[in-house]
Amino acid sequence: MLVLSRERDESIVIGDKIVVTIIDIRGDKVRLGIEAPEEIPVHRQEVYEAIQREAARRRAEDPADPSSGDGAAPEGNDPGQSTAKVNPASPPEGRDIPPTSSHWQERHDDP
Repeated sequence: MLVLSRERDESIVIGDKIVVTIIDIRGDKVRLGIEAPEEIPVHRQEVYEAIQREAARRRAEDPADPSSGDGAAPEGNDPGQSTAKVNPASPPEGRDIPPTSSHWQERHDDP
């Protein structure tokens, strides 16, 4: 595991297409902004694990069902998905969208 130190408003670049920015630090919580292409799903780990469990359950129930494929939730159907690139005028309901570029808009879930 690579461990890096960053301060507020500093970023980490992963490959050519992913940027992780420290948005805020409050006590022991860090808010991250993640810019990634739409085709790269970005989830909190617990949400990702739940998606994987659900996909495994669906495969076990109906192995012939093509929709039980790789466990990736269809776009817009996963309320726990952390981020999505959107038109700033209309963010999808239930998404945390970090303010790291003009294509992203922030939604605060915690006070």
